[in-house]
Amino acid sequence: MARQPELAAWDIAFESTVHADRLRFEEEPSTDVRFPGTGERDSTSHSERSRLPRPVEPGRDYDDVTVAYRLATRIAGTPEGDRDRHGSEGQQAS
Repeated sequence: MARQPELAAWDIAFESTVHADRLRFEEEPSTDVRFPGTGERDSTSHSERSRLPRPVEPGRDYDDVTVAYRLATRIAGTPEGDRDRHGSEGQQAS
């Protein structure tokens, strides 16, 4: 697995770890990660599972499950007409 950049390199980063003593899915889950809006982004999302296969089997109990999830995104470029935080485009306010 490729090493992910440190969290400080991202504009937004989210990490979470959840644990369940017992987990059951009545149907196979459907997940989707989207970043709506304008501008190009560099994004990543990744999960690591312990005792939880891909895909899960509906109706089966899974015991002592852990899932660690990471999502991060950053703006890759400046959208046209966007002004920086200091005032006019490309110049810092004094």
